[in-house]
Amino acid sequence: MYMRSIPNLLTFTNLSFGVLAMIEIFNQNYSASAVYVMIAAIIDRYDGRIARRLNVCSEFGRELDSLADLVSFGIAPALLVYFKFNFDDLGILRIVGIAALILYVVSGSYRLALFNIREFEGNFRGIPITVAGSILTIYSMIAPSANSSMIISVVTLLIFSLLMVSNIKIKKI
Repeated sequence: MYMRSIPNLLTFTNLSFGVLAMIEIFNQNYSASAVYVMIAAIIDRYDGRIARRLNVCSEFGRELDSLADLVSFGIAPALLVYFKFNFDDLGILRIVGIAALILYVVSGSYRLALFNIREFEGNFRGIPITVAGSILTIYSMIAPSANSSMIISVVTLLIFSLLMVSNIKIKKI
């Protein structure tokens, strides 16, 4: 009974770090937020593996993992980029920044839903949201908070939105 709960507890921990990342964004502690997203990524790497190893995979676990991933690698990284690079300073283009943020989250949720209903064939179709969110988070840690970074950030959100829903095949490692 307890062994069956381990993967879901890891998924809840991933989700918790995603929520902590958002709290730190609102506290303007962007470095801590980025660290929390990266911790969530490490934890997410193992919940499915442990479920398979313990032979306790379930539809519930799969759906729960997608919900946690949407928070930790969809919403949190998009908000991190939005607030760290102060999209409010884009003026009239602020609407474009908001649209890019929403498109990223919608694309990520669409990709997760598709993943859950498709039979896995050994390749991902489109880049996984965990990869997109992790790269956005790393970008937020290394890019300067300059005006030029705002435009690059909007473009980056748009590129990852498209990559998540693309037909690019990526081998699972």
